[in-house]
Amino acid sequence: MAEFPTPDELLSRPFFFVGIGGSGMLPLAQILKGRGARVDGSDRSYDQGRTPEKFAALKAQGFGLHPQDGSGITSGEQIVVASAAIEDTVPEIARASELECLRLTRAELNSILFNTSGAGLAVAGTSGKSTVTGMLGWIMEAVGREPTVMNGAVMKNFVSDERPFASSVVGGQSLYVSEVDESDGSIALYRPAVGILLNVSLDHKSMEELRVLFGDFLDRSRISVINADNAEAIALLPSAKEAITFGVEQEKAQIGIVPGSIAEGPTRQAALVIDRHDGSEHPLRLALPGKHNLSNALAAIAGAVASGIPVGAAVEALGSFAGLARRFDIVGTSSNGVTVIDDFGHNPEKCAATLRTLKAHPGRVIAFFQPHGYGPLRQMGAELAETFAQELDEDDITILCDPVYFGGTVDRSEGSERIITLIEKAGGTAEHIESREDVGTHLVEIAQADDRIVIMGARDDTLSAFAKQVLKKLG
Repeated sequence: MAEFPTPDELLSRPFFFVGIGGSGMLPLAQILKGRGARVDGSDRSYDQGRTPEKFAALKAQGFGLHPQDGSGITSGEQIVVASAAIEDTVPEIARASELECLRLTRAELNSILFNTSGAGLAVAGTSGKSTVTGMLGWIMEAVGREPTVMNGAVMKNFVSDERPFASSVVGGQSLYVSEVDESDGSIALYRPAVGILLNVSLDHKSMEELRVLFGDFLDRSRISVINADNAEAIALLPSAKEAITFGVEQEKAQIGIVPGSIAEGPTRQAALVIDRHDGSEHPLRLALPGKHNLSNALAAIAGAVASGIPVGAAVEALGSFAGLARRFDIVGTSSNGVTVIDDFGHNPEKCAATLRTLKAHPGRVIAFFQPHGYGPLRQMGAELAETFAQELDEDDITILCDPVYFGGTVDRSEGSERIITLIEKAGGTAEHIESREDVGTHLVEIAQADDRIVIMGARDDTLSAFAKQVLKKLG
């Protein structure tokens, strides 16, 4: 990576982030600023007045915010961080080209910080990356390892009045914990000391492409941590130099669960974790429901073990893990017992995990799903429809609004209506309501005592505000 600047060179120059409020951009901006760099940025949501509390917090932390019109880029010394897919006609990109600014993608910048740390711990997989990154970061913090953490979600354990949007932790430079993304192929940039593979399933790329990307990821990792419960993941075990396996179900997994020890409630669970290296058992209490979160916890524990942390210390730390924003985040319960949940579910596997967690306990489920783009809906629409039809019962309801569209040249000819038709053909109950505002009104009209309303979707921070509005209208 000789073509990229060194970390010292990076920190000596000012940065400009295009889309600074985005889930991938914001934590990197926070890390750079925490290490002493000057950081400015622009964001379409800032111009549109969306999520004003986020941008107010950024201003209070000393970030310079500018309109997305190119006016914030004033010097060729600035390093411009932008999406690899951003169009050259965007004012910032045009201005950066004019001044011959160095441009980096989010993944390129993150990989420089990751690969030049003392040890990089990378969390990969189709689903669960942010949760496991938060868990692993919290374990490392709890045992005094002072990690730097780059996450795509706000980690509740690290939230403070000064940093209400704590999707990163600015620790030392000896340990860097980060989720890494396969959807754009940028996972290939990382050289992990510990590479954690959670699962391999359909999302933005074909299964054939994913097998190659994740297999190469394990090959580059000094130690691999692999989910033995996921057939696609464990099939890549031969790619690993050295491996630790984990699994809730597989009794041959090195970090596992004592059979019959799981006690699950609607909002939390407990189990006995077994270290099959020595047969020791450790009581885990987790303030998150669902089998997928138990698997996530085992992944974090195994990742910590690969980093030299004893199983018992990792398990104890997770007892105080508070979770992430928008990951089965219970917003509240209305006076007549309707519970509203805010959730990041947006691909078939994530949605299935959330719906199964809900259906493990009594009560009707009303699932509102906001598609995060027309492209993803074409890529995985059939699988999403099958997920909602299979995981929900006849009395449950799925509601879709139109996909999120923030501009650009994407093909919008195929939208949510097709998914509704597919759900109904598969025996599910589904409705299409074009605008989210009308969805909110409808949810309040149809909600009954003891219903669970889950708000699902990605790439739109205003979904959390929408979930709070629904709860408020319910009373």
